[in-house]
Amino acid sequence: MTDARADFLAAAGTAEQLLRRPEVARAWRAPSALAQWSVGGLAGHLAYQVLCVEEALAAAAPAEETVGLLDHYARVAWVGAALDAEINVRIRQGSEAFAADGPAALHRRVAGALAGLTTALATADGTRPARLPFWGPWSLALDDLLATRTMELAVHGDDLAVSVGLPTPGLPPETADSVIGLLARLAVRRHGQTDVLRALSRAERAPGSIAAF
Repeated sequence: MTDARADFLAAAGTAEQLLRRPEVARAWRAPSALAQWSVGGLAGHLAYQVLCVEEALAAAAPAEETVGLLDHYARVAWVGAALDAEINVRIRQGSEAFAADGPAALHRRVAGALAGLTTALATADGTRPARLPFWGPWSLALDDLLATRTMELAVHGDDLAVSVGLPTPGLPPETADSVIGLLARLAVRRHGQTDVLRALSRAERAPGSIAAF
């Protein structure tokens, strides 16, 4: 199994454990730490990062253009979009729909998908093209798609934990390295090498932010 698949399964397992916490269920209808997101909607978004991989593997391999990981992020509509932009409204609404049956049902779906993915990814071809329906007319290699989902699981796992007053779940060091590495590459693309270098090494010359998005 490639590192990308192992990282995804580790992050997905951490998310599954978070989704079954009673603190999440109790706060389901409360506002989350993210503007315009409920805790349930945020949980639905976290869950989707696992469920969408199951969908991508079940679909026929797409025949459209396959792009690299950073090129993918240069194309997606949500990067830099306003909170009320159509793409972000659609993401929130879709996440709320995933959560509509409540915390127990959502957790069962994720646990079942994760069990199947543990087997399916063991023999999957990491170079196989795969895509998600809300992207544009392009695909990623499966391992690159998994890298995008691993990052989403890490970021939104932190969001959900903070929303319900839980410590952010830890990831295995190698998985955290992969996520931070991807975010660092995206930050360099957005801010340039010098700002990222200074933010990590020279507080007196650091910019106000090197956020990847």
